[in-house]
Amino acid sequence: MEAFKGEIKFLFSGRGMPYEKVCLLVAMVVTVILSVLLSGNFAKDAKVVIIDLDNSAYTRELTTRIDASEYMQVTAVLNTPVDPKTLFYEDKAVAVVYFPRDLEKNRFTGSASNIGVYYDNTNTAQTANIKEALNELLALDNAAASGDVGSTNDSVAGQVQLADRKLFNPQESTSNTETLGFLFFFGSMFFTFATIGMGPRLRLTHEMDRMMERGTPWELVARIVPYAGCLIVSFVVGMAVLRVWGDLNFSGSLVTFLFTQLFYVMTVGMLSVTFGWTAANPGIASSRMILFIPGGFILGGMTGPVTYYSDWVVHFSHVFPLTWEFHFQRDIIARGAGLSDISALFGAFLVYMAGAGMLLCWRFYSERKKYYAMKRKEARARVKMQELAKEI
Repeated sequence: MEAFKGEIKFLFSGRGMPYEKVCLLVAMVVTVILSVLLSGNFAKDAKVVIIDLDNSAYTRELTTRIDASEYMQVTAVLNTPVDPKTLFYEDKAVAVVYFPRDLEKNRFTGSASNIGVYYDNTNTAQTANIKEALNELLALDNAAASGDVGSTNDSVAGQVQLADRKLFNPQESTSNTETLGFLFFFGSMFFTFATIGMGPRLRLTHEMDRMMERGTPWELVARIVPYAGCLIVSFVVGMAVLRVWGDLNFSGSLVTFLFTQLFYVMTVGMLSVTFGWTAANPGIASSRMILFIPGGFILGGMTGPVTYYSDWVVHFSHVFPLTWEFHFQRDIIARGAGLSDISALFGAFLVYMAGAGMLLCWRFYSERKKYYAMKRKEARARVKMQELAKEI
């Protein structure tokens, strides 16, 4: 009973992780918030780009029917040949439908024709509904053309068929999806554990007092650099293992990816220090990791397809830094994009990074303001004590 009472006292003392609050927070997040965010279980209005080289009445009709599907939304129609891979950069499309020349002519002259479809297979589950919808659409079209609406007979002359191709992860290897996602998730999580208690640690060792006197927020950024270097090295080692031991497809430039990582790890580090700033000790600060790391893993597109989420959920997911990391992973590693190909995405991330830096500066100068206020209060107290001592 003494041990039980002692642990109860420590639990509510505030000297360790506030588990009595964390456990309830986790339960509320899982049951309430995530049930709302993850309410969709199918791809609704997934982005589809049409390459229409026939530009006929028939292809325009097919485009309209594709756009009318609840599973697909046509975001662009191109009438010139384009490398389909480039249309997937920055998650601008999930599938690219290719209408070849003379498609309408072949249909009405009794010649079989194929419609090409390129699927983004960076997440193996995100295109299942699109495949089903496109197959149903063409089956109904072929049945109507043969005069039998209920028929799906493949022997009908002049029918149109789908010729699909999976891009970026055709073998559906977990090295390119879940395993790679866990590498970035756990790496970022333990990097946060290593840095989130920096503010409380400096406060307990009184190094924070010196920084308040003559330091700048960039001293905190400099302290993040060694941990950031370790994280980047661990990413490279992990990807090398997946490349040699597993089936990782690294289509882009390693230099380009590492360049983006310099900004990513520093952003996570600044957010980590900011979130742990007000904690009483590093142990309490560690529990705050849940506020900004797991959200990106859940909503960033590695555990579940982004096409399953509502638009507002996709926009909201960019609050979490790991969402941006998965954008870089899909574009550079999987799709082979260069920095110029993702300039809009990278520019938006720099704005996000600037916001993280501003939050850290705000924390720092707010602490300095409190520090000088406390010093002035202590100075007034000393003056009063000296006056009192003189009177005595």
